[in-house]
Amino acid sequence: MFDKRKIVEKFALSEHIVVYPGDCLDLLKTIPNESLKLIVTSPPYNIGKEYERRLKLESYLEQQAAVIRECVRCLSPKGSICWQVGNYVDNGAIIPLDTILYPIFTGLGLKMRNRIIWHFEHGLHCSRRFSGRYETIIWFTKSDDYTFNLDPVRVPQKYPGKKYFKGPNVGKYSSNPLGKNPGDLWVIPNVKSNHVEKTEHPCQFPVELIERLVLSMTNEEDWVLDPFLGVGTSIIAAIRHNRRGAGAEIVPKYIELAKERIQQELAGTLRTRPMYKPIYDPVEAGNTLIEAPWNKTKDSKQLLLIKEKKVKYHTR
Repeated sequence: MFDKRKIVEKFALSEHIVVYPGDCLDLLKTIPNESLKLIVTSPPYNIGKEYERRLKLESYLEQQAAVIRECVRCLSPKGSICWQVGNYVDNGAIIPLDTILYPIFTGLGLKMRNRIIWHFEHGLHCSRRFSGRYETIIWFTKSDDYTFNLDPVRVPQKYPGKKYFKGPNVGKYSSNPLGKNPGDLWVIPNVKSNHVEKTEHPCQFPVELIERLVLSMTNEEDWVLDPFLGVGTSIIAAIRHNRRGAGAEIVPKYIELAKERIQQELAGTLRTRPMYKPIYDPVEAGNTLIEAPWNKTKDSKQLLLIKEKKVKYHTR
């Protein structure tokens, strides 16, 4: 049944996949109260990308507040909202968007459960400040009785063979056999030019980032909404795990890309980076571009950085 689901443009609780070609507020008005389990999105950062009109910060916050109010109305009492944002840059000074959006969410009665740091290695290089290599996901719930499934998103233990050395459990394994809690700092590559998921969208986020939220905060058949859909990543993460997905997008070429990618996901042909795949290690991969060409000497490699893990430390 799952691969026979169709993409429609109008929301109805009986549907499975909704790609609304228009403003998210218009879509939200058609969604019944308290019917969505997870609302996850990466809204425009008001930095002048091709899909947004740069606004004064006050106007941008008013725009975001209008969307967030409608999202809260549509959110299930057991549901979650995850707003993934970066920084607004004003004449070289940064303003963390999560800090100025926080009062909007709490003012609507939501409670923050985590401020998740998403760390990645690639991006613009700054010359007058340290280059930005993280964004945040602020997670809010509508009540204290919210859906949270930890087991599907556990990660491998660092020391799976560790045992208790004292107490009533002495000799028993001390770690959960299913893995450990991934914590609130997630190291996941961002979608840049050589990423398998890269499309025309300049600020696309990876499917595996949203998969972790979908698996932990929803159950099968629950609704997942992305009010700023982009090229469909949130819906892809939802339908991959037997959830229902909906989203709105105003840019025609992104709408077509989203539909194409969703169809590929349904057909099992969409290429994505697997969840929990190890981060690329240039040394283990045999990359030859680790030696600076302007300093080709026998000591030119970054010895401490590249070979450090092979050193056996000792004390005197």
